[in-house]
Amino acid sequence: MNYLIGLLIFTLIIVILLQVSKISQVAAKIRGEEEVAMQRNNNTAFWMMVFMIVFLLGTVFSAYYYKDSMLGYGPWASSSEHGSEIDSMFNITLILTGIVFIITHILTFWYSYKYRQAKGNKPIFLAHDTKLELIWTAIPAVAMAFLVAKGLVVWNNVMTDLDPTENYVEIEATGYQFAWDVRYGGKDGRVGNKDFRLIDLASNSLGIDFTDTLSQDDILLGGSDKIVLPVDTMVRVAITSKDVLHNFYLPHFRVKMDAVPGLPTYFSFKPTKTTQQMRKELSKYPEWNEPYDPKDPEGPKRWEAFEYELACAELCGKGHYSMRRVIEIVDRDTYKAWIAEKQPFYLTNIRGTDLDPLKDKRLLPSEIKMRNTELNKLVYDAVNAVNDSASTATTIRFKNVYYETGSAGLESDSYFELDHMAGLLNKYSNVKVEVSGHTDNVGDSAANRELSRQRAQSVVNRLVQKGISADRMVVVGYGDSRPAETNDTEEGRATNRRTELRVISKS
Repeated sequence: MNYLIGLLIFTLIIVILLQVSKISQVAAKIRGEEEVAMQRNNNTAFWMMVFMIVFLLGTVFSAYYYKDSMLGYGPWASSSEHGSEIDSMFNITLILTGIVFIITHILTFWYSYKYRQAKGNKPIFLAHDTKLELIWTAIPAVAMAFLVAKGLVVWNNVMTDLDPTENYVEIEATGYQFAWDVRYGGKDGRVGNKDFRLIDLASNSLGIDFTDTLSQDDILLGGSDKIVLPVDTMVRVAITSKDVLHNFYLPHFRVKMDAVPGLPTYFSFKPTKTTQQMRKELSKYPEWNEPYDPKDPEGPKRWEAFEYELACAELCGKGHYSMRRVIEIVDRDTYKAWIAEKQPFYLTNIRGTDLDPLKDKRLLPSEIKMRNTELNKLVYDAVNAVNDSASTATTIRFKNVYYETGSAGLESDSYFELDHMAGLLNKYSNVKVEVSGHTDNVGDSAANRELSRQRAQSVVNRLVQKGISADRMVVVGYGDSRPAETNDTEEGRATNRRTELRVISKS
């Protein structure tokens, strides 16, 4: 019905204009063509002046009225370190072009009025004016040179690659229809290599090269996971695409870069406001204190539901809208705790399987590094819990201590963990520990007890070689008397065959 009414109104306007045109033609015949032409020119010139005034006032008013919805104004001040430079560049461009816009419109409409057809008005034609041409050529050239120079400075701040020795967070975003795969650099902070020839849609959709040590601790986010980044820390974003052209756009941080198939790109930025800080700033504006959902007036307000976002700024297909991802900016401690909880994709999904190119290697440098970090915390907790009778933190199980089959001889892969433990015991020189051996229940119990004691003694011997006094260590063989799991399964028996260290006292 609304469309029909609109069509009828449009038809009526056309009919009225046709009738006015016919009336004008009749009036022209009555009053004379020249007089009517001058009348029309006067009317046209007058209404053009009215339009100029209304248009310019409307332009200025609307720009002021909607300034809080424009980047760089009100609540949308930049949330990145370099963003203020981009906002400043846009402001200068707006001022310069705005001045030219107003002057040219005033002159255009004023000349249309001043030189309308009227008695006594004669047109003036200037064939050439060198001075005038130099002026209107030089002024735009200088202004453009200034804007380009300032733009290059800002561009270099965003696009200058970071020194690998610098402290920054590196993530990789791979766009495809219609989502982003986001990979973090893990504990080493660096994203490893990938190769399209290694792509396996079922198990390795990014084609990550797991022989690269930098890839072995990389973390992959799920499709609905928030992209969490630390405040006041440089972030380098590597950007690629699997299929068509996408665009990685963070409007609140003033960064935007195409994701081009076969052509890796990147940018870097430093967030300056956490999500909570941004919400607090938005809460100061009346329009952000309205309900987020108008249908639920008692629900959260707009500022309470605010999230930074990642958007694809290319029309990459019908599902383009679904590439939106939430970005959460947190303080550094919160980020460290968040990233520490994430498990490396390789270690949890590939390691030890038929897909693992390194399955023949028992220990990898990344695994040794991760285990050392884990031992640091375990020993610290054990030392501080030694006087707490209710605590179980005083016992530490060696994960990477290996013995020759049927004997107490240590294999060389055991030295990584034992040597690190020796360093920790040297650090905590006031503690005394018990090193205990355990077996499953297969075989004679007495033989198992002796084998477990010999194995514990082998561990102690290695620690002594690394500078730990034998007086600080007690050797015990428990055999199969203290199972950690059931002995009815192979997995349980493997768990029970273990060597442990327990902090028993500290002085």
